[in-house]
Amino acid sequence: MHSFSDRVLAWYDQHGRKDLPWQQCDAYGVWVSEIMLQQTQVQTVIPYYERFMQRFPDAVALANAHLDEVLEHWSGLGYYARARNLHKAAQIVRDEYGGDFPDNIELVEALPGIGRSTAGAVLSLAFGHRHAILDGNVKRVLARHRAIPGWPGKAAVSKTLWEATEQCTPRQRVDAYTQAIMDIGATICTRSRPACDSCPVAMDCVARSNAEIDNYPGRKPKKARPLRQTTMVMVLSGQAVYMERRPPAGIWGGLWSLPEMKGDAVDGWCERLTDGSRADVEPWSKLRHSFSHYDLDIHPVVVRVDAVSRTVADGDDSTWYELGESPPGGMAAPVKKLISELKKNSNVTNG
Repeated sequence: MHSFSDRVLAWYDQHGRKDLPWQQCDAYGVWVSEIMLQQTQVQTVIPYYERFMQRFPDAVALANAHLDEVLEHWSGLGYYARARNLHKAAQIVRDEYGGDFPDNIELVEALPGIGRSTAGAVLSLAFGHRHAILDGNVKRVLARHRAIPGWPGKAAVSKTLWEATEQCTPRQRVDAYTQAIMDIGATICTRSRPACDSCPVAMDCVARSNAEIDNYPGRKPKKARPLRQTTMVMVLSGQAVYMERRPPAGIWGGLWSLPEMKGDAVDGWCERLTDGSRADVEPWSKLRHSFSHYDLDIHPVVVRVDAVSRTVADGDDSTWYELGESPPGGMAAPVKKLISELKKNSNVTNG
């Protein structure tokens, strides 16, 4: 029987994906794709990637851009820390490496937002260096093929999986193998209903032989999913809505959002905003947004005002966004949805 990697490469030559937009790219293009593909499927990533690369064709262009514009091009992909780290890392590449992405594993892993697997993927795909990877797809393939028990998030299980992927990674054609093993996990060895009959390594897959495919990889221990509450206030003056930039760290860091507070604080906040002037307050229906670790119930409130306090004005971290104009920067999905509804209700068309 041919080795694991021989069979994977033979499958890739015949069936592997070779027309993805980041294939045949330099290290920068591969790096951007690998960051976008973290937690996000290929078909979702492709249009974002193409727009992103058109605007930021190299590391220097990305480094020189304002974070607002970077986040705007990322808006809708989620997990916005990826974009913030990508921007920071591009500035390091510009300042310390002359705009050329480094080809040393230690230097790459030291960049913000890049771990061991992402570093290995970029260096193997872009330079052909022999580095193993262990993304979610590869974990699933190897956990099943070798019947490695336990949740991969546990240190001991992760260590075993890293040993397995190091053993399987060939010394020749590493770039093709890296793409192939990811493709097999994404298109054949899927979470549910895997196409085992099409798998090049099914013959000696232990989980398949034991009819235990659904047991691998082990599942994360379940915890009660927390539910959090917030009130988002849409202050409307004419056809402009008041928005604030969120702090650089944390959920939606650096994105433009609506003021958030507890529901019982809205009246007092509006009174300060308008210097006591009349304000019409209209609650909207609840909007639920799900994050990876919790659900958030957003209670939108529209506040229409005739006059606003002089202390509330445009600034670096606050703005009156004219609804018919381009947004001030990136916005999280639920905020974009609320703004879109506000435009409809105000009969505003995009400029």
